[in-house]
Amino acid sequence: MRRTVLKTLALAPVLAAFPRVWAQAGKPEKTKLVIAVGGKNLFYYLPLTIAEQLGYFKDEGLDVQIPDFAGGSKALQALVGRSADVVSGAYEHTINMQAKGQFIQSFVLQGRAPQIVLAVSTKTMPDYKTITDLKGKKIGVTAPGSSTAMMASYVLAKAGLKSSDVAFVGVGASSGAIAAMKSGQIDAIANLDPVITMLQRDHLIKVVSDTRTLKDTQAVYGGPMPAAVLYAYTRFIEENPNTTQALTNAMVRALRWLQTAGPAELVKTVPESYLLGDRALYLDAWQHVREALSPDGLMPKEGPATALRMLRTFEPTMQDKHIDLAKTYTNAFVRKVPAKFA
Repeated sequence: MRRTVLKTLALAPVLAAFPRVWAQAGKPEKTKLVIAVGGKNLFYYLPLTIAEQLGYFKDEGLDVQIPDFAGGSKALQALVGRSADVVSGAYEHTINMQAKGQFIQSFVLQGRAPQIVLAVSTKTMPDYKTITDLKGKKIGVTAPGSSTAMMASYVLAKAGLKSSDVAFVGVGASSGAIAAMKSGQIDAIANLDPVITMLQRDHLIKVVSDTRTLKDTQAVYGGPMPAAVLYAYTRFIEENPNTTQALTNAMVRALRWLQTAGPAELVKTVPESYLLGDRALYLDAWQHVREALSPDGLMPKEGPATALRMLRTFEPTMQDKHIDLAKTYTNAFVRKVPAKFA
């Protein structure tokens, strides 16, 4: 008995410390979070919606609020203004912010193709022939400075036009964008599905540049182009590693769910408003972009370089900026996601 007591006493410090070590390694440092997003109804951000709707954030011990903004640039402003902790937005913003001396970092990839489509109005530009015909025209984007505006600027630059040669008009990512095109307020649009598929169905647009598939993305950008990610200030990630891991776990779980989800499961899970009044069209649009979603949350090796090359094509201020791409993203958290979510 004496030996047993002594053995127990010897182990006591270890046993007492174990719960604390476990808590430090797993319990989120910050449980109430705000994730800003610009155009939540878009397939671009579908993994975020799935994680929310299926309770994956709650399963990780997180209480998440997701305010929806008109575009990605507005969501970024929320982060800068400290009204959001994390953003579900375009990876390119991490590069742009580093060029301005602010370090933000992506930690889980949602999309491996941008899904953005540039199209012209069949109403106001029935005689469209080349990209140069857009000079002096109004292009509807989710919001000026957003990824849709960046994609349009890139396509314009490749044709020899500057962003200042057109007028970018913020039209959002839902019914407002459709209304702007129908009414003739804009001559072209850079937007995503399901908006684009709905405009195509009604013969309101002619597609001139498409990044909804991996093949088309390669053709437009010349390499793999990362799309939506979760990003935050690097300091937030360093100070809240367990919270960041919990967010990553939920998102990768959502990505894995989407790899096998059937049409019925999808429409049952997303909010009714996302369907824009047409379930069949929503599912048709889903087939257009399904392969664009990341299967695992990992940033592709060449993706960051493609994004930087794209930005330098049309942003003069980026030409002489040294960008440390290694500081714009990390795959460390994705690699630690439990296999049980497979």
